[in-house]
Amino acid sequence: MKLLIDENISYRILKFIDTHFPSSAHVTSIKNSKVTDLEIWRYAKQHDFVIVTYDEDFYEWQQLRESPPHIVWLRFGNAPTRFIADKLIRNKNNILQMVSDEMYGILEIY
Repeated sequence: MKLLIDENISYRILKFIDTHFPSSAHVTSIKNSKVTDLEIWRYAKQHDFVIVTYDEDFYEWQQLRESPPHIVWLRFGNAPTRFIADKLIRNKNNILQMVSDEMYGILEIY
């Protein structure tokens, strides 16, 4: 399972989560210029990524378009990169369960 980390989260998170979520990427790796939410959505769907974001817009996209891609919606305020990484790692089983169950398209982490 690969995570696609949204731009509002530091790319440095990849070094903390790589062993738990191999082949994960940051949206800055998609292209050099700013990436729109729709481009992120399409990229994640095409390349089988789970989007990790603080952005409520992805929740709204999820309601309109359904899964995939799946969304991990971080519902806590801005936090240090290591804290976010630890939250993702601790919720790895929940993320796996969401991805394997077609009934769920979004996981909110508080």
